[in-house]
Amino acid sequence: MSLDPPTYLASLQANIRQRPIPWDGAVRAGTLTEEQLARIRSVDKVKKDVRKQIIESDLDGYCALFVGGPGKKSVLESAAKRQDVVQYILVLLNDLLTTVPALSKALVKTGDPYQHFIPLLGHRTVTDDPIPLLTSTVLVSLMAGSRDESPAASKALPLIYSYLSSLTTNSDAGLQDIGVQEYSSLLYGHVPREQFWAQRSETVAPLIKILRAAAGIGSGNDATASLWSGTTNPSRSGFEGSLGGGVGLQLLYHVLLVIWQLSFEAAEIGDDLNKEYDFIALYTQLLRLSPKEKTTRLLLSTLLNILVANQNTLLAIAVLARLPALLENLKTRQFNDPDLREDLDRLRELLEEYTKTKTTFDEYVAEVNSGRLHWSPPHRSTVFWAENARKILDYENGALIRKLADIMKQPWEEDKSVLAIACNDIGCLVREVPEKRGQLEKLGLKNRIMELMGEADENVRWESLRALGGWLQYSFDTK
Repeated sequence: MSLDPPTYLASLQANIRQRPIPWDGAVRAGTLTEEQLARIRSVDKVKKDVRKQIIESDLDGYCALFVGGPGKKSVLESAAKRQDVVQYILVLLNDLLTTVPALSKALVKTGDPYQHFIPLLGHRTVTDDPIPLLTSTVLVSLMAGSRDESPAASKALPLIYSYLSSLTTNSDAGLQDIGVQEYSSLLYGHVPREQFWAQRSETVAPLIKILRAAAGIGSGNDATASLWSGTTNPSRSGFEGSLGGGVGLQLLYHVLLVIWQLSFEAAEIGDDLNKEYDFIALYTQLLRLSPKEKTTRLLLSTLLNILVANQNTLLAIAVLARLPALLENLKTRQFNDPDLREDLDRLRELLEEYTKTKTTFDEYVAEVNSGRLHWSPPHRSTVFWAENARKILDYENGALIRKLADIMKQPWEEDKSVLAIACNDIGCLVREVPEKRGQLEKLGLKNRIMELMGEADENVRWESLRALGGWLQYSFDTK
């Protein structure tokens, strides 16, 4: 999938192309050889078709130029001390890789072409040194152009992702967009997508942060609660320029594109994606606010990929996030994109089929098994607890309560509401089935609730106090 280069990068490359380089003087100084200069001049500032013809007729020579060969240094090694020449060569090479596909395939066949460029990612002679950025574009063009999944590519990929992560976490939206677009170019197959997910604290997490900002969601417990209640504040103005948090529409689209590409690994990552990032609720909210058909299409397609591959665990979460009602609302809108309409219909049918046979109890089971709790309707429903408390305790020989205990053992530093909800649920179980207190105590739940009374979060303290109050009440009543 080809995207227009980001404005900042295109401007930087254009500026470097226009710089005069004293090539003959560089040869006299030993910066590069006559042979290297001849090949550079043959393809520099010539028409694309001429450039293509020249390179395809001399692939071995151009491979030697850029990555060296037996007894020969590459031009980057020769010119290492001349930053202007290095910058020019990196821009030229990227131009060649994007216009002559045969070159990237030929370079990959040399064995490990990446080793010649990876050191330049950490190159810093001055604060705003463009060499690492220009190098990343070469590495991405080389790997993506050849769709390389070799051991050499697998070795280089984590280092490239780490560098691109430094761009996506930059405060400059232009650099963020460059990083995101280069991610997109790399996610062409299972191997790079698998590695992208393996480094998700560097790669995925910053993108989710951008999406949360676009949806008007900050950080902390109140933000998570507002996500599930649908009361976020994107603070947007007509959606034409930017969304919440100043996220531009172009950046939003590119981030959604990357997550859509990642969603083709949904069977392996879907459950963890939702558990770690509240993904279904976040995408439901983004879909509610989506400014354009192209963003709506990506949101729907990604949700479809994730939900189809994880029906047993995530359909219930989608229902709790009120996705079915939103889809019904979207159905009334006139969309021009046939793929969008098809994905919308498939999602509606999938959720309709699920809700025909599932009860509120099934939804609660799925929520607990997802490993993360939200203030969904069952938690506050006295009717639900009166009807289902005993079923919850007995479900699969206590498996659901053991899962609840596992959830409570975690600190949930990023979302303390999970602990508050768990305390609420345990308190409800004690009040409805007091004779089963021993079953809960054996799992350490009473002690954990007593510990949580010392939590800094006031909602956790309050819910743990309520839960313990019920415990003590029945303890006294039985004496």
